Amino acid sequence: MTIRTIIVDDEKLAIQGLQLRLEKFSDVEIIDTCANGREAIRKIKTEKPDLVFLDVQMPGFDGFSVVKGVMEIDPPLFVFVTAYEEHAIRAFEANAVNYLMKPVDEDKLADTLERVRTRLSEKRSAEEAEKLKDVLAEVAPDAIENMAGDEESSGRYERLINVKDRGQIFRVDVDTIEHIEAAGDYMCIYTGDNSLILRETMKDLERRLDPRVFQRVHRSTIVNLDQVRQVKPHTNGECFLVLDSGAEVKVSRSYRDVVARFVH
Repeated sequence: MTIRTIIVDDEKLAIQGLQLRLEKFSDVEIIDTCANGREAIRKIKTEKPDLVFLDVQMPGFDGFSVVKGVMEIDPPLFVFVTAYEEHAIRAFEANAVNYLMKPVDEDKLADTLERVRTRLSEKRSAEEAEKLKDVLAEVAPDAIENMAGDEESSGRYERLINVKDRGQIFRVDVDTIEHIEAAGDYMCIYTGDNSLILRETMKDLERRLDPRVFQRVHRSTIVNLDQVRQVKPHTNGECFLVLDSGAEVKVSRSYRDVVARFVH
């Protein structure tokens, strides 16, 4: 797999330095460089790279303006590269793969490219699956109907969630989440040995999580079903789910169907 890459920076030496560091990675092909945001938007749209290393502060269009400027196409992956640490939060909010400080550390660059490879592999697998379904729709429509239950494939849902909490950004692997509790427009995310606060509504967070794994068990609680170890009956048709950490989560009567899958 070749990673077709564009580097965007208004400093020529910064471009050259990053090019030298990328030479050691045989699967990275630098197809172009850009000195400003306006040029970057044009080349991203025409050359359709897999990855863009993007400076944040540039004359005219800054790095975040570039991201916004290519949203109408299938955008590439972005890695922000900058000398200013304070932009990190906005970078992760823009769903950047990573945020690298100048001068770029080689070990962090290698880690970033590994993340890029993972994301590209997932993306290409999803694209291949869509092509297969298109073919099956023509030659074997019955097969497509049988696949309908898998329509909500895991590729649609988040695998990592960026959480800004107490002035820091935490990248939470969704598989480690035990349960989530709502408090107004804030979500408390429990991972067994930690808890983090995310400003987001329950409804929006549900859209980001695979419903085959994360289910609402109360109007203010979502549970990772893979973390459930025991079901304890309670009064009035309610019950408690015992999770891996030992935590107990109440299931209200309105969500008893969720428990049914554990007892059949």
